[in-house]
Parts: sequence; structure tokens; C-alpha cells
Amino acid sequence: MSLIPSFFGGRRSSVFDPFSLDVWDPFKDFPSSSLIPEFSKENSAFVSTRIDWKETPEAHVFKADVPGLRKEEVKVEVEEDRVLQISGERNVEKEDKNDTWHRVERSSGKFLRRFRLPENAKLDQIKAAMENGVLTVTVPKEEVKRPDVKAIEISG
Repeated sequence: MSLIPSFFGGRRSSVFDPFSLDVWDPFKDFPSSSLIPEFSKENSAFVSTRIDWKETPEAHVFKADVPGLRKEEVKVEVEEDRVLQISGERNVEKEDKNDTWHRVERSSGKFLRRFRLPENAKLDQIKAAMENGVLTVTVPKEEVKRPDVKAIEISG
């Protein structure tokens, strides 16, 4: 993974990343300032939840920022074809008729991110934990068995 910002909107994943299965939004860069009210545009930031994926010698570790969500509002699933899916939803705060809103900056809505796991992932041992608004999903890796090497004596 490069530490240099990407030309694809500054995102770490791209169409060239075989492990990233982000849900494609065909209207993401569509100039829609007159079509979508200001409230909806500001509120849509939650839909693109950012997730870091690092690989350690023992596991693949995914970290997602999900501030304000409870663990019951987030789902972590693995599909048959080794696809890790992280999804959730933050509901819009209920309005009271007596309230006057001056600014709405906290995002709401659904998010869904999918990642194809490599062959060495132990799908039956995946663990997920949430602490201080950060979801951590740990996918252990199978040990790579190195072939036994037998030294052959050279005669002569």
C-alpha cells in the first residue's frame, strides 16, 4: 500500500486493488448541487465509512471508525467466497416539533464495505471487537508451511 495519496479521490482502495470490493456509487462525482438538498449532502458522509486494512505476520486486521454506533448497529459477516462484509446504519435523530435546528453536521445513513480475503485467511476464527467508536476485525492467517529442506552431500 502506498503512503502517497491516490489519484482516485484520495482513497486507499481503487479499481486496481483486487482485495477491495467497495460498493460503487455511479453518482458520487455527479454535479447534483441543485438536485439534492443541502441537508442530505452533508448527512451522506457516513455512507463512505473509512476502513484500514493491515497485514501482520499472524493476521489481517481491519479497523473501521464508527463513532456513536453500538455494536448492535454494526454487522460483520463472511460470505462463501471469502468476502468479509462490514455494514451498519446510524439513524437520523428524531425531530421534536419544538426544536429549531441551526446546523446538522453529524452523518447518518447506511454503510457497506466488502473485502475479498486471501486464501490464507482462517474464516472460522474471525474475531470482532468495538471500543471507543472503532471496530476492529481480526482475521487470523494460516501458517505458511515451509517445505522440509534436506541437504544433499556432494561426492567427489
